Amino acid sequence: MTENKSLARLEMFSDGVFAIAITLLIIEIKVPPIASIHSVNDLVDALAHLWPSFFAFTYSFGGILIQWILHHDTFNHINKTSRSFIYANGFLLITIVFFPFPTALLAEYINTDYAMPAIVFYGMASVVNSFAWFLFIRSVQKPKRLLNDSFSHEEYNKLKTSNHFAFVVYSSTAILAIWLPYIALIINIAVWMLWIWLSLTEKE
Repeated sequence: MTENKSLARLEMFSDGVFAIAITLLIIEIKVPPIASIHSVNDLVDALAHLWPSFFAFTYSFGGILIQWILHHDTFNHINKTSRSFIYANGFLLITIVFFPFPTALLAEYINTDYAMPAIVFYGMASVVNSFAWFLFIRSVQKPKRLLNDSFSHEEYNKLKTSNHFAFVVYSSTAILAIWLPYIALIINIAVWMLWIWLSLTEKE
């Protein structure tokens, strides 16, 4: 199998996993059962009570979308594969497809007295995901360089720095969430909003 065909298969498989993870997010949002609705106001109230599910869906969708963009951009600069890269990519995909569970947990408990463990759990999932990105990024350079010449060492170092920053932030907020869960959640949201803004700025 040629390198191009191997890369194409790996990218298609990865895109499929990303798509499944995003699809599973919306499945967790349930339509209010008609048996519990007796007026227009009942339906409006029922939809309003679904705000934790809509929030958790948007939060996770944004995070997964950002990761897909980064994953896609990385593949655009790769011209060969290695066994370590394939396994690192697989581990990263495991952490991506796992996100619907902490998302559902967050939606169920964010508006209750038991929000703290749910937010901490989501934070820990983000920490593991950041570690998976560390292995993924490392695997495109070691044990052999898989990047083409259009991706400079400076750009690679910038990618590593971004990953290290994310790991530190998610690790810190996962611990912070034990005492200040909602503040930790806001910080995490601010981080991926910052990433989107910086990404748009670079493209321009």
